[in-house]
Amino acid sequence: MQITEHIASLSEEGRLLAAAAEQAGPGASVPTCPGWQIRHLLRHTGMVHRWAAAFIAEGHTAYHPDGGEPDLDGAELLAWFREGHSHLVRSLEEAPADLECWTFLPAPSPLAFWSRRQLNETTVHRVDAESALGGPLTPVPATRAVDGIDELLTGFHARPKSRVRSDKPRTLRVRAVDTAATWTVRISEDPPQTVRTAGGDGTEDVDCELSGTAEGLYLVLWNRLPLTAVTLRGERAVARLWTDNSAVTW
Repeated sequence: MQITEHIASLSEEGRLLAAAAEQAGPGASVPTCPGWQIRHLLRHTGMVHRWAAAFIAEGHTAYHPDGGEPDLDGAELLAWFREGHSHLVRSLEEAPADLECWTFLPAPSPLAFWSRRQLNETTVHRVDAESALGGPLTPVPATRAVDGIDELLTGFHARPKSRVRSDKPRTLRVRAVDTAATWTVRISEDPPQTVRTAGGDGTEDVDCELSGTAEGLYLVLWNRLPLTAVTLRGERAVARLWTDNSAVTW
């Protein structure tokens, strides 16, 4: 995906998140984030948007702490969220291609990193907001879902802080049936190592395979849908290694 596509999609995802939150109301429970209500979701995501925008707009080249979550609620909180989201989108749109600032995952450029990271951040939390309504979710296009799976598997969980570990080496294959993308995830006492291949079911013997649409896999791997949303072959315990330990926390 191109940076411009990431930014345009981020703009739309933020609008969808706000609309779902407004419809659900601040006190609605968020099933995909146990213990959270819509007010907690808006405070968290709005804080992340402002934190990210500061790196882009102010050019911080080292880690810079966030500004904390606001003590706002109701219509005032919703307006604050929308303002921060718009500021993030504008900051990305107006940033130079050679932007230099701090990042925390490998990427072709800081601008590519932040546009992709905030798109996935906002998409996952848009799903959270829509889950509070109990109806159908807005679809995630396959190309975006594949890109999001890439970020999660080869970015977040390649870091030393990943808790997806196993004393006995295990191999998990993730296969998107509606695209040519297949990922092989090697789980051991070290951080997971993931290799993406194109096409085919994969010829290597693995302990477990998850297959389904790219969107279904994206939401399962981010723990927004249960394992039953995709097809599981092999050892369920290997898939549970992922679901039980892969949560990305702030």
